[in-house]
Order: sequence, then structure tokens, then C-alpha cells
Amino acid sequence: MLSISNCYAQAVTSLDLLNNAKQYDGKTVNYRGEVIGDVMIRGNYAWLNVNDGTIAIGIWAPKEMVQDIHYAGNYHTKGDIVEVSGTFHQSCLEHGGDLDIHAIEIRKITPGNFDIHPISKKKVFIGISSLILVLLFYALKKIIQSK
Repeated sequence: MLSISNCYAQAVTSLDLLNNAKQYDGKTVNYRGEVIGDVMIRGNYAWLNVNDGTIAIGIWAPKEMVQDIHYAGNYHTKGDIVEVSGTFHQSCLEHGGDLDIHAIEIRKITPGNFDIHPISKKKVFIGISSLILVLLFYALKKIIQSK
């Protein structure tokens, strides 16, 4: 029985790409990370930034490839984790000399989600204590001024 499946090579890191840009220039690479910032649609294409935990790399892709991306990382959300297979450009002539990857395929590895930040009890206590002190000083000032 013959089985056809996609085979994915090990992903390169942003530091690999930056430190060895000439070696990777024009080659197909696999890059994995969190989608951050905004997914920016530009006509039939889209820009997205993918951060592997060290540095974000710009990804240029047909907009159909980014339709399944629902979360881009920011303070309130964890972005979708994706693996991008595409052509790496050390200095892309099409995009003003920027370093980027032109996507051939984008796979969502892990969906993102809302990132809930718990309220710090210590900060609440400090805030209420500060408010009480300000009100006490204000009351003392009014008492002293009225005499």
C-alpha cells in the first residue's frame, strides 16, 4: 500500500536565518512560531509576523493561507502557533529589501486563545491603602485650614 503524506523538515530558528542569511537565501525553509501583531491583508496577499520566541520574521502569503489564523498574539491573546514552509529572502527585492519568507504552505500547529491576566491582590491592597491615605491627608488638610 502506498501512502502519500507531507513530510516536514525540522524548522529553522530566527537566529539561524539571521546569522546564516546568505546560506538560506532563496532556499525553502520551515519556520515555526507564534503569529503576533496583526494579519494585514494586502489585495490577494497578506503579511503576518511569526515569532519563534527570539525574533519575529515577516511572512508574505496568499490571503487564502491565512484564513484559519484566528488569534494573533498581543497582551490579551496568545497567537496561533504555525509552521510556515516557504522561500527565504535575505533581502527581498519585491518588498523593499526586507528579510522575509514567501509562504508556500502555512499549517496551524496549535490554536491561540485569550490570555487572562489575574488581578494581583497585592496591587489591589496597595491601591486601596494609598486611596485611604490620600483621603486621610485631605481630611487633615481641611481640618487644619478650618481652624
